[in-house]
Amino acid sequence: MTTSEPTGPIFDGLQEYVAACQEIDDYHVIEGVDWDEELGALVEAVAETIPNAPMLIFDKVKGYPEGYRLVSLVGASYKRAALALGLPVDKSRDELAELASQRLRAIKPIPPNEVPAGPVMENVMEGEEVDLWRFPVPRYHASDGGRYIGTGDSLINQDPESGYVNMGTYRMEVHDKNTLGLWMSPGQQGRLICNSYWEKGEACPVVATFGTDPLTWMASHGRSPWGESELDHAGGLRGRPVDVIKGPITGLPIPAHAEIAIEGEVPPPWEEARDEGPFGEWPGYYSGGTLGTGEPQPVIRVKAVYFRNNPIILSQAPMWPGARQTGLPMGAGRGGAADLARAGVSHVVAVGTPFAYMRVIAIKQQYPGHAKQAAMAAAANTRNGRWIVVVDEDIDPEDLKEVLWAMTTRCDPETDIEILRGMWSTPLDPLVSARPDKKESGDHTNSLAVYYAVRPFHRKDQFPGVSRSPRELRQRVMKKYGDILPFPNL
Repeated sequence: MTTSEPTGPIFDGLQEYVAACQEIDDYHVIEGVDWDEELGALVEAVAETIPNAPMLIFDKVKGYPEGYRLVSLVGASYKRAALALGLPVDKSRDELAELASQRLRAIKPIPPNEVPAGPVMENVMEGEEVDLWRFPVPRYHASDGGRYIGTGDSLINQDPESGYVNMGTYRMEVHDKNTLGLWMSPGQQGRLICNSYWEKGEACPVVATFGTDPLTWMASHGRSPWGESELDHAGGLRGRPVDVIKGPITGLPIPAHAEIAIEGEVPPPWEEARDEGPFGEWPGYYSGGTLGTGEPQPVIRVKAVYFRNNPIILSQAPMWPGARQTGLPMGAGRGGAADLARAGVSHVVAVGTPFAYMRVIAIKQQYPGHAKQAAMAAAANTRNGRWIVVVDEDIDPEDLKEVLWAMTTRCDPETDIEILRGMWSTPLDPLVSARPDKKESGDHTNSLAVYYAVRPFHRKDQFPGVSRSPRELRQRVMKKYGDILPFPNL
């Protein structure tokens, strides 16, 4: 498979995808869980202790009726990740990783398709009827400052000058029945668009969704260059456009098969802002320590809520890095294979993030400086990075054991490590937030170490040969004896 076309089914909505996952992989329906800490602790425990963690569907959440659900660990299994991408689920993890990498490198944007109606409009709350507490919104961590509906969400807004429509994932706290807190790190495209409105003293119109088909959320969670809409990128991932409805209040596109969607506006922070957080973020620490973000954050004034019958909130709350699970090393996000290809880096085999703050690029070296070119391109597309590691094509960039093997045997600390200073970071970085001088000055930058854990190009033919069995042979014997030995990832 060498094109962007999926070979399996592509799903319009999260409900259809969850139902299909139940047909091909492990899942559990959990009833009666408490939304206050218990749900978050259970998800973390499963992710941390069970390889290829089962999907968890929460129904009859404490205090809520049947049919108001959440789903977690959707992408933790390689089979479910393959299903989302329209790939055959009967392949091994390594085979699927290669197919996924090929497909993601080949995608071409497809603009959304406007339709008159869709399932998201099955239920409508407007004006005084708006009540966000109608949904089982969790408080995930013990010291979270509130309940967060927005973890697997997508915020959509439009640049007033160019007309460019951005879609990004930013955390959202429920303040009250019609007000959401919105955390957008400085430099994020959604915040830049809001700034364009705020500079004119205007509120920024927005749409937000809290459950879409997996590829639309993948595009939202990634990052397209300024001017290239993530909705178009989602269409490319899907091989066909995302159906959208023109928002009756904002005029913005609303994914027609979203589980829950809102229309509203983000006023200038000096007009209205509220304390937000703290929140247990992806580095494994509370944002801003125990005091929240340290300053009031923007809010969304919610004017309307739309939702499907039996809605499912996509729960993607961050967990400490040791519990992070992704099904395939697809390199779909920021600084992934597609970004490196756009930057002119050839022969990128795969891109992975085996641990927080670490981006690993596997390349098949073709010329002197190839490894440095890949590293610099990744650095330019990486936010919140601490380590970039370039490895040879025989290393799985999602397997931390293999990455550490390359770092300890192919990287000379004297010549193969360099430090990049003043790199784009975020207040969520614990090393940034713990320094008052940086916090007070708004200096959200950090340093980034680049490890060239590749065979030296000019001496790669003289480098000792690898004694480990070839990956293809290992896969072959694992399949052959898989009925008597409990090999994983088969």
